[in-house]
Amino acid sequence: MTDTPRRPLRVLLCGAVLQNFFDLPSTEIGKVWQATGQLLRGIRDLPGVSILGTIDDDETMVGTSPTGWPWTFYILADMPDRDTVVAACNLLRTIEIDGYRLWRYMRFEARIGRELVIPEL
Repeated sequence: MTDTPRRPLRVLLCGAVLQNFFDLPSTEIGKVWQATGQLLRGIRDLPGVSILGTIDDDETMVGTSPTGWPWTFYILADMPDRDTVVAACNLLRTIEIDGYRLWRYMRFEARIGRELVIPEL
């Protein structure tokens, strides 16, 4: 019996900026951007993660996304397992800005599936 290698999960991470970010004084916004950089690097650096692409929709989607649609930014990645997806989402719970967690300023959702293979004709 041979072991079939596990395929990575195809994951779309969707991020939405919340009203609390827009309520910040301009002098405080930089701290949130630094924390967002920490989030992005943290996802990229998780073991087995391969970032396939990103989309930042902040030029044509202005304002909050309280219901999640439209999202402000997206990260498409291959991840080895569900625990890694959970670890990526958990970064919003662990990264802090002046005593507040990053989830105060953005919400996150992960869509998990598999690569859609386009068949040859």
